[in-house]
Amino acid sequence: MRKNYTIQLDSLDLGQLLDGLEICAQSWERTAEYLRTEEMPEGEFFIVEECSQPKEADGIAKHYRSIVSKIRQQMEAQP
Repeated sequence: MRKNYTIQLDSLDLGQLLDGLEICAQSWERTAEYLRTEEMPEGEFFIVEECSQPKEADGIAKHYRSIVSKIRQQMEAQP
């Protein structure tokens, strides 16, 4: 069973958290694309995440994006 938590962070810490989640999502998106094409994006270097299926990497990226979205919605709902 999942449990919900209430965590308080100042705006700087929350921004850092969101930046980290965005980087994770991008890494998984790039990994999925690499697994589909077996080519690195032009002019970019990144470390491929440990995964063998693009569908799995897409799912993990979407989960990170979902977390970011939930946090942003909660930020916007506050005064």
